[in-house]
Amino acid sequence: MGPDIGQAGAAGGRGIAAGLVLLLSAPVVAAAQQAPAPFEAVISGMEYDSADGAVRVDLRFLNPGEQAAMLDLPARIEGRLEQDGQGRAVMLEAEPGQAGSRNIPPGGFARARYRLPPLTGSGVRTGTLLSLPRWSSMQVALDPALIKPAGEGSAVQMAAAEPPASPPAKEAVPLPVDPAPGNDFLGNLSAYQPIYAVYAPGTNSDGRLQLSFKYQLFGSRRRDNLPYNWRHGLYFGYTQRMFWDLGAYSMPFRNIDFQPELFYLTPSHTTENGITFGAQIGIRHESNGRDDEASRSVNSLYVAPMAAVALDNGYSLSLAPTLSFLVGSTSDNPGIERYRGKLGLFAELGSDEGWRFTANGRFNVSSGKGAIGLDASYPLPRLWRSSPDFYLFAQSFHGYGENLLDYNRAVTRLRFGIALVR
Repeated sequence: MGPDIGQAGAAGGRGIAAGLVLLLSAPVVAAAQQAPAPFEAVISGMEYDSADGAVRVDLRFLNPGEQAAMLDLPARIEGRLEQDGQGRAVMLEAEPGQAGSRNIPPGGFARARYRLPPLTGSGVRTGTLLSLPRWSSMQVALDPALIKPAGEGSAVQMAAAEPPASPPAKEAVPLPVDPAPGNDFLGNLSAYQPIYAVYAPGTNSDGRLQLSFKYQLFGSRRRDNLPYNWRHGLYFGYTQRMFWDLGAYSMPFRNIDFQPELFYLTPSHTTENGITFGAQIGIRHESNGRDDEASRSVNSLYVAPMAAVALDNGYSLSLAPTLSFLVGSTSDNPGIERYRGKLGLFAELGSDEGWRFTANGRFNVSSGKGAIGLDASYPLPRLWRSSPDFYLFAQSFHGYGENLLDYNRAVTRLRFGIALVR
């Protein structure tokens, strides 16, 4: 379950729990590799520097593995220039502050800029290829605009060669189809609330689906290893819950809840006894995009302190009480605070490789109303080795406001399905 029960639960609990649980239960980071074999370098751009005639080469070092790993970026990287069957080695030197150790998440990348000495000589012309043999089989053709006329300053020289009578055809280097290399800020995206699809027949919302992500607004500062400041903790989050009436004619969606938010995630702090503390503070908008009597819209401010501790056998326990306040008009939802309340509690017990159990509750002490939701999940590949990377997922709910449309209606639900993120 996410930070809310239905649409009105413990605001922010799942988000901060995710950050600190990962801190406690993440795989051990691999030691720095002397050889670059676990990583792959991609030449993502080149720029001519008119000040000294050098070429600035932008590199991305990809981690294709399933675990985070440390990459020790060298001060110098050997490259190769090749043309008409002739080639020679060149050395690319790291720009100031670019070399050093980087912790790269699984499937992620680190960016670095290196300097290639000025290119001159009649043999360096259109069609010259640059590659990094120890890091990648990729070859990139140099732009003629990057090549200075012969005789201008120090240079990487290559002897001119007479083209053969019948030059061998060179196999074209295919362009990458993965959109990541051309989109610098995909590294800012990460999981937020669980992503799942669950089902149980016999209600007006047999199916429930949820999509969610968060975006680190200043993530490039982290990737560039800039000193930490408050901007590192700013995120945009988005969660969408869909309640599907599969038993009705034409199978309409009974309700869709949209939940954008802006929040700040504090740096985590671990005490000597192994307890990790943190907090999430944010402002959230919730609406269902309907009109007239079915319209629902509400805004809230929330703060959620959190504590997590590592247990035996790879398990960890996280707790996050939540205090939230409605702001602005609640005319679309008369008396919603009576059913939602200001207090919430998130609790999670589990491991990355096994079971995970999540409880999420909200309470109004004066009215005695509220709700509680329970999730249980288990990695499907642990049961069936050739299965896709899904989790078996069970979800229950009891109380008021499973979705924003039904904020004042009590229901009990038990659904089963799969999850991509738990």
